[in-house]
Amino acid sequence: MNPSVYLGAMGFGLIAVCYGLARFTFGLFLPQIDADLSLSPTLSGLISGGSFLGYCIAIILSAHLTERFGARAVAIGAALVAAIGMLGIATAPSPLWLACAVMLAGSSTGLASPPMAAAVAAVVELERQEATNTIINSGTGAGVVLSGPVALVMGGQWRLAFAAFAALAFCMAIAAALSVPSRTKTAMKSATGLPPFNSALKRLIIASFLMGASSTAIWSFGSQLVTLRLGWSNSGAGLLWIAIGASGILGAGAGALVKQFGIDRVHWTFLAAMATGILLVGTASTTPVLTLSGGVLFGAAYIMLTGVYLVWGVSALPDRPATGLMIGFLSIAIGQTAGAPIFGLLMDSLTIDSAVLVFACLAFAAGLARRGEVSLKLA
Repeated sequence: MNPSVYLGAMGFGLIAVCYGLARFTFGLFLPQIDADLSLSPTLSGLISGGSFLGYCIAIILSAHLTERFGARAVAIGAALVAAIGMLGIATAPSPLWLACAVMLAGSSTGLASPPMAAAVAAVVELERQEATNTIINSGTGAGVVLSGPVALVMGGQWRLAFAAFAALAFCMAIAAALSVPSRTKTAMKSATGLPPFNSALKRLIIASFLMGASSTAIWSFGSQLVTLRLGWSNSGAGLLWIAIGASGILGAGAGALVKQFGIDRVHWTFLAAMATGILLVGTASTTPVLTLSGGVLFGAAYIMLTGVYLVWGVSALPDRPATGLMIGFLSIAIGQTAGAPIFGLLMDSLTIDSAVLVFACLAFAAGLARRGEVSLKLA
């Protein structure tokens, strides 16, 4: 197999485990975890935010370590951290233990993305790098798809599910050791430190922060929303996660769409799709068909938008792809860190409809960040 194809497949799997399982599956099992550990919506939001906070810390370290030591060691570390974090979730006896384990599992996602961007820059031909990066990024959808059937089969056995996910993460550590290059272009150039923050990077930070905050309405509370709105059990929430994940795989086409239509059009289109998806899932008038349709829209939009921010960041810093990706993805995670507890607080203090409407509006606000900037259309 062509090394670049093998690298793309391994990266897809690593992202599926770290993002789809270690980070976003927590929201799927949250009602069962709440019942077993007696968590309130506000406490659930704080714990979910801890996952995103762990990501924020880890992605900064990951970009630095990737540029200093190369991609292989960091990719292996990402898989091992995911495994240890999910094993901690599986064995959590208390909310404090759970919070620490969720933060550790969430940090694996921050470790995973920069080394893969650097590895792609080192191994893949220039004309195929954007497509390969967005294919790897769409692994999130595959991980979310996998978690849905697991929830259907295991019902409320969330501890067993996370133990199985941890075992899969250990396998991905072995795959990373065999396929990711130890030396990368960024490591050989010894580029370190913060880059100059030009207009493109500043606007990227604002847009990705707002999109990240908006997304927590579903990633952190989607399972609770369908339980409250439709009375769905864990099996019903599993169907929502399957819809989100299956459509999320379409995010592999982000690079091609940006090249064809430019970032502005793709950005606005999928921000509108995300907002619509949040409203369809979370409003009082939803139905099973509307909820699953909302999941499809949200999943496709979220992964597509992360692909847009990946291309935006890498193109803004072409000589430092790991750092360009880090800036966009870090901003998403900071938005999610802030968004999860705020959504939980709004649910507690106002109404569910109010929280859902506010967070859908945040998605539209993200589109304003590119106003006044020349559309980036890649040749």
